[in-house]
Amino acid sequence: MIQTTLQQARAVERPSRDDMLQRAPSVQQFWEQNRDLFKDAWAEWETGLNGKTPKLDSSIFDPRLREAVNAAWADPVKEAAVKDLWEEVFPGVYRTQFFDVDQLVVLRAYLDEVAGADIPLRPPYGIVLNSGGAMLDPRSEGHLVAPSFQAFYQELMDRYMRPVSRLLFPDVMGYDTQTFGFSIQWQENKDTSLRPHTDASAVTLNINLNLPGEEYSGSAVSFIDPASRRVEKLTFEPGTALIHHGSVPHASEPITRGERFNFVLWLYGDHGQIPMQGTPLRSVDPTERWTQPASESDGFAPL
Repeated sequence: MIQTTLQQARAVERPSRDDMLQRAPSVQQFWEQNRDLFKDAWAEWETGLNGKTPKLDSSIFDPRLREAVNAAWADPVKEAAVKDLWEEVFPGVYRTQFFDVDQLVVLRAYLDEVAGADIPLRPPYGIVLNSGGAMLDPRSEGHLVAPSFQAFYQELMDRYMRPVSRLLFPDVMGYDTQTFGFSIQWQENKDTSLRPHTDASAVTLNINLNLPGEEYSGSAVSFIDPASRRVEKLTFEPGTALIHHGSVPHASEPITRGERFNFVLWLYGDHGQIPMQGTPLRSVDPTERWTQPASESDGFAPL
């Protein structure tokens, strides 16, 4: 019997956890050899949903943030309304309601369908391997290439994250041409913590995807102020986000009960460039902040 593309993708033998953590050459070969197969399989899978899963669109973003961002794109002089939505909760760390709590279920329903698709996805394996997560950006091998998700992801990065980053951290202008992202799922007794580290990013945006009622214990993000050595544990509410320079030291505390779901998104310059500490700030007109960079993806993946 002739197999469909989706059936072929599901039948492929996958790399082992140890091979992925050791970055065995066979793992990279696996993703490269099956790149087109998986791309076609995700398109076939999405077509086969037949409307079972609600559409990913801008309604998932928090209404106040969406309104302010849309107004700033139409008239950048109004960008102050976007900045006012972000509260500095630790030196250089800002928080806001990023996704609409009532619409977050749409995104989670889609991601639950993705988890059940049984098409190989590359999990994040940088410092540890997070078996419940996935790579999101096209620069990453084995990423979630489903067409509707990629359209949503590009809107998130280009229309929201980049101009917000430029607004809160003026030094990132020019170091925000490239995007990178992955999802994580912290689970009790599994992927429980991440030791103190900095990110290879100019800016990191960490968005919680837990639904109301999906409670967990522990799993706070601890931030460390390099100057004062002050440490503060920050927690997430459903749909909230933290944004900071990648150079801010932070760690994920052990999760002791339940699960925590997040998107972790990065911006950096071509070939991984990030601003040096003390980079002089140049005056930027609001109209320059609310633009898309001309650079194409350079193919560099930091992990």
